[in-house]
Amino acid sequence: MPVESGSSAAARQAKQKRKSHSLSIRRTNSTEQDRSGLQRDMLEGQDSKLPLSLRSNLLDLFSQIEREFENLYIENLELRREIETLNDRLAAEGQTIEGADLAKGALKTKASHSTSQLSQKLKTTYKASTSKIVSSFKATTSRAVCQLVREYVGHRDGIWDLSVTRTQPVVLGTASADHTAMLWSIETGKCLLKYLGHQGSVNSIKFHPTEQMALTASGDQTAHVWRYMVQLPTPQPVADITQTPCEDDVDFSDKDEADGEVEGPNDCPSIRVATTTLRSHQGVVIAADWLVGGKQVVTASWDRAANLYDVETSELVHSLTGHDQELTHCCTHPTQRLVVTSSRDTTFRLWDFRDPSIHSVNVFQGHTDTVTSAVFTVGDNVVSGSDDRTVKVWDLKNMRSPIATIRTDSAVNRISVSVNQKIIALPHDNRQVRLFDMSGVRLARLPRSNRQGHRRMVCCSAWCEDNTTCNLFSCGFDRQAIGWNINIPALLQEK
Repeated sequence: MPVESGSSAAARQAKQKRKSHSLSIRRTNSTEQDRSGLQRDMLEGQDSKLPLSLRSNLLDLFSQIEREFENLYIENLELRREIETLNDRLAAEGQTIEGADLAKGALKTKASHSTSQLSQKLKTTYKASTSKIVSSFKATTSRAVCQLVREYVGHRDGIWDLSVTRTQPVVLGTASADHTAMLWSIETGKCLLKYLGHQGSVNSIKFHPTEQMALTASGDQTAHVWRYMVQLPTPQPVADITQTPCEDDVDFSDKDEADGEVEGPNDCPSIRVATTTLRSHQGVVIAADWLVGGKQVVTASWDRAANLYDVETSELVHSLTGHDQELTHCCTHPTQRLVVTSSRDTTFRLWDFRDPSIHSVNVFQGHTDTVTSAVFTVGDNVVSGSDDRTVKVWDLKNMRSPIATIRTDSAVNRISVSVNQKIIALPHDNRQVRLFDMSGVRLARLPRSNRQGHRRMVCCSAWCEDNTTCNLFSCGFDRQAIGWNINIPALLQEK
């Protein structure tokens, strides 16, 4: 019985395909006239407010679409038949090869054996990595012990920023949307001084490195430098609060969401006039900080610029421009003349003033949303937080890519890094405060229940290295600041 060769079979299939395609075209052309006649009858028999010419054009377009769809449908059926034919042919050839060629069968057996070995290796690796991840999560729950020590209540609106003095006496400063800044006794929670010099929301507060001077930035488009003198009251015994491990199973009840009007401290002395007023911005001044030495300050504004001022003369030294959108924060290096500014344009910029004749700038694009803050560490690192729910740790010597990335479940606000323990405190929009080390390992989450913790967005965090009672502070839009005692095991500190 003669056997048809592969080339002749392919030619026959191609000929059949062309024949069927030409038949479909002829069939389509033959029906076009019938369709046009039906369309005319339909147009004459239907009532419509559209003009007859417009209705005819619409029907022509719909008929063209139908023809295109019909052609595609026919081609799809032909392709399906070809695929089925090829599958049948491959199946038949596979049976022949397995029955006739033992060598290829041996190769197939060997390939299947190597595949099973690879599969077993992948399973082993997956199981080991999974065990490692699970063990790291188990260790996280006992990495730190957190204790709420004291609450600082007195502002009439949300608190944007807070800071701790670097000199004696050690006090806490808060900046609020109620147009005031307050100084607090850390030990007693008593208000020591209130600054009333701003006409807008006070968005930032920072203390001079060596003198009793404060720097505040405001929505009134100015930054103020003002002197203060405070006397600490006698410390009172701290209430016995049971230490709470920072675990994830803390109650998240919202029974205390309703806020009442909080009466501010009536007997708190106040200052109404600034020592120095810095004016040059055309928008809200969102943040300000002292350069090393305390003779110059830098401010960040919604006018997309950062300004460098001389404190003694109040003169503008440099205007740092380049950001495409509003600035959100600025920070200075503790020992070098370096400034980092963050912006809503998803970038942060590093400005170098170590050489008076050259003011170099580097732009870093590591985030996909607003960079809410970027801060220096004592070493050669920069830590940036963003509304894209990530925090990145960068090396100043090589900032092409971050050395660590922390992913969270909420936008990150103004972060702070502990000088001694090198721990990053992350305040979130979802009322949480989380602690991470510099390598991105989570250490703790501060308690937040119906009896302790923040009830609104947490705006800022600040570490205090010189006070043993409270070594971390946080503030939020629930109008209060909170002092925490964070106990990190010595083994983790050495790590």
